[in-house]
Formats: sequence, C-alpha cells, structure tokens
Amino acid sequence: MKRLVLAAVLAVAVLLTDAPAAWADGDATSFRVFLLDGTSMATYGEVTRVADRVVFSMRAGTAPDAPLQLINIPLARVDWERTERYAASARANHYIETQAENDYIVLSNSVAQTINDVVRLDDATKRLAMVEQARRALAEWPKNHYNYREAEVRQMVVLLDEAIADLRAATGGNRFDLNLIAYAPQNFASEPMIGAPTPQQTIEQMLTAARAADSSADRTLLLQAVVDAVERERQLVDEAWAASVLAATQATIDAERRLDREYQVLAARTMLQAEQRARQADVRGIERVLASIRETDAALGRARPEALAALTAAVEEQLDGARRLRLARDRWMMRAGVFGRYRVAIDPPIAMFVQLRPALEDIKALAGSSPIALATIERLVGRIVAVVSSITPPDEFNAAQALLLSAAHLAQNAAQIRRDATVANDIARAWDASAAAAGALMLSDRAREDIYALLRPPSPR
Repeated sequence: MKRLVLAAVLAVAVLLTDAPAAWADGDATSFRVFLLDGTSMATYGEVTRVADRVVFSMRAGTAPDAPLQLINIPLARVDWERTERYAASARANHYIETQAENDYIVLSNSVAQTINDVVRLDDATKRLAMVEQARRALAEWPKNHYNYREAEVRQMVVLLDEAIADLRAATGGNRFDLNLIAYAPQNFASEPMIGAPTPQQTIEQMLTAARAADSSADRTLLLQAVVDAVERERQLVDEAWAASVLAATQATIDAERRLDREYQVLAARTMLQAEQRARQADVRGIERVLASIRETDAALGRARPEALAALTAAVEEQLDGARRLRLARDRWMMRAGVFGRYRVAIDPPIAMFVQLRPALEDIKALAGSSPIALATIERLVGRIVAVVSSITPPDEFNAAQALLLSAAHLAQNAAQIRRDATVANDIARAWDASAAAAGALMLSDRAREDIYALLRPPSPR
C-alpha cells in the first residue's frame, strides 16, 4: 500500500517538474470599451462604471508621452457585458504573461515539499491528512489563477485522489469526503484579445469616443484632441487620410461651436421672456415660451439635449413662480374688499405712531423729554391701544397687528421709565428708557411695513 502512495506522489512530482515553460506572449495588454454597434476603443488603464456612465482614459496617439483624454459616455451606448469579459481576459493575459509561472512554481514547490514529507512518514493517518490538504490546494488553485496550467493541475488531482483512496484503505477507513469527490474546472469566459491600435486606429477610436459622448463640451474637446493627434502623428499615417480627417473634424468642430452659440442665444432670449412674464404672472405667456423652446430645438436638430433640459427646467421654475403669483393675486382680489375695510380701520393708529416718532426719538437719544412730551406719548399710546384692540384683523394681518400693539406697549414703557429716570436723576434708567423707545420705533416701522405690504397686490419675489 505504501508503494502505491509513493508511486502516485512521485507521478505528481514528475508532472510538476516536466510542465511546459511559459504562456505564449500576447500583444495586447490594454483594456477596451465596446459599443453596442461593435466598435471598440483601447483604454489606458481600467474602465470604471459610475451609475449610468462609463468613464475611462485614452491616449491621444501612440507615443508613450501622448496626452491622456478622459472619456465620459453614457452606459446605454456601451456593450458592458462584452467590455467586462474583455477586461477579465486582459487581466488574465497580463497575469499569465507576468506572474503566473512564478505562482505555479511556488505551488509546485509547495506540493513537492508535501510529497517529500508524506514519503518520510510512517503514520498512515498523518499521510492521509497531508495528501488531502495538498489535494484541496491543487483543486482550488486554477480558479484563483485564471485556469493557468489547469490541465496539469487536473492530472495531479486525479493522481492524488488515487493516493487518497489507497491511504484510506490502509487506515481501514471507508469515509467518503464530499469535498474531495469531484474536480470541477472553472469556465473562464474569455474575449479574444485585440492588438494595440495603430496610429490611424487610435485616431479613429477617438472619433468613435467623440460620437459616443452626449455632452457637447466633451465632444468638442475630443474632436480638438483628434485634430492635435493627427498633426502630431501625421508622419505615421496616410497623408490623404490625414487631410480628409482634419477637414471633416474641423468642420464638425465649427458646426458644434455654431450650435453652442445658437443654443446660448436661445437660452438668453427665452429666459428674458420667461422672467418678464413671470413678474406679470402671465402663465399662458410662459407656456408659449416653453413651446417656442421645443420648436427652436427641433429646428436645430435637437443637438443639445443637456442644454435644452437645463433651459426647460429653468423656464418651468419661472412657470411655477408665475402660477403661485397668479394664485396669490387671485386670492388678494377675492379679499380686496376685506382688505380695504381693514385699511380704513388701521390707518388712524398708524398715523398716531407717526406723531409719536419725534418724542420717542428724543427718549432714544437722551435728548431731553418735557413733561408735556411724556404725557402726549402716554395719551396717544392709550388711544392707539384702544383702537387697535378693537379691530379684528383678517387672518393675514394677525402677526403685523400684534407687532403694532407690542410697539405701543414699548412706547408706553419708554415714557414711564424716562419719567422715573428724570425724577431720580438716574442715567442708567434713562438708558433703559432709550432701549424701550428704540424697540418701539423698530417694531412700529416693521408693523407698518408688513401691514401695507399685505394691503398691496402680491408682487414677484
């Protein structure tokens, strides 16, 4: 039985030492983005998916120092599954060409060491445990290493399975470890590698990226990069092709810039119209502005969806403001009679406050207050409080009328405190009266402004 185990592990050792050299060299290591129409673009580095966008970099030329262009295109135009398959294949190729053989040597040495240890052991149970451990490591290795040397590893696993069976028999065991039953090779979905692009292909791929971009700014930048790349690589491409690409690309850039100007004019004109109509609460007028935007966009070939969306949103915001203003004005018209009657009632106490202002200003400035002035303040405040308290305001005026009453009470306090300060010759109390007078003036001004603002028809904010 020990001879059978020894034969199996020696066979594994032969497989390990006679394995072929390295994976054949490949000529493509870059990633690629595939579009739904089947075209592709070689990238510089990994491709990133961010929500509904695909972002990557491209070199604007074949020289190592060629500038990088950041590409940002919609996911809807990308064959993402194929792009991911190609990325996985590119990673596998890179791994196989650079690191796989070293990793395989490490695995080989590890298994060989295990075999040496097994051969030297007399304890069958320990031999079984060590061979089972080696078998698990072998079975797991291909799927974690892009199936590198998968055929050789599969042969090793079969031989170790035979050794394990012999060792189980030697230990008198008949337990069947389900983890060791089947070796299932991993299917690695690969995508054929594409060689590095030529100078002409690099430029054509940049044109492809420009056509896939949905932002006019990005598109124009990419087209300008194409022009620069053609000029930089002109000695490496067909002259007639270069001249044709330059002419067509420059014409496209001119057309893009002309469209940008036309959409800018459209935005400036329509926003001016929308803002004017919003101030007038002209809902129908703004709706006509929206319709004219759509008509002009159609005439321009719907070439700037992002600009149109932003413009439409801005005009719709004006439309919402116009509707709110129209509703407020309609409500004001319905209550104009109530507001008119309130104005007749509230005007007299407000006018009385105007009469109080000079005396309150004197208290505020500590400029001197005669007994007559203080008595006048108290008399007018009494009348203001009586009149205002007798008025039942419309709901809209509750807060403003409460401010007016507070101002009256502060004015009364200012007069009383000033009288006490004068009797006691107390400058600190005079400053307290000044603060009360300042508060009365401030609150009365605020109340008057709020009341008259509510009495006017609503205006745009």
